[in-house]
Amino acid sequence: MQVFLETERLIFRRFTENDADSLFELYDDPAVMKYLNGGRPADRTEIVTLDLPAFLGYYERFPGYGFWAAIEKSTGDFLGWFHFRPKPEDPPDEPELGYRLHQRAWGKGYGTEGSAALLAKGFTELGARRVTAGTMAVNLRSRRVLEKLGMTLVRTFFEDFHDPAPGSEHGEVEYAITREEWLAARGS
Repeated sequence: MQVFLETERLIFRRFTENDADSLFELYDDPAVMKYLNGGRPADRTEIVTLDLPAFLGYYERFPGYGFWAAIEKSTGDFLGWFHFRPKPEDPPDEPELGYRLHQRAWGKGYGTEGSAALLAKGFTELGARRVTAGTMAVNLRSRRVLEKLGMTLVRTFFEDFHDPAPGSEHGEVEYAITREEWLAARGS
């Protein structure tokens, strides 16, 4: 296992082509996908032909950035994933932070723990200047995680989705934190 990052309770490792079943189980949970696609069933073919190749491609194109399988140290269980990577329209030193976790990992601080570790790695090792994160405006749990990280609300915006998830009429929100803000919050 190629470990990218460790926290107190998590190991982040690269995805492999053997992770299709784990991703399918995660994406096929309507509660996990509620704020992403309205909870529709997953398409395993899409995971194998689109999602996994995209995940694997990041490792080569953007060293240090990408999608990381989150493994619980104490059990070895796949809890979901975190991403820390620039969006196509953004510069490489402005990565986006995100995560998707199984329900069994909700409410246990894993989202905050993993995201905080990625922010620290980004600002101290990867040369990140500013980090963004987004979610649906109605996704209060994810918004709370972003606020715990010291990220601030930058904007609310509206996307034109082909098949919008319930709640999308309230918009999407973008949060951000700069390296200077992150250092100031730590007294550095």
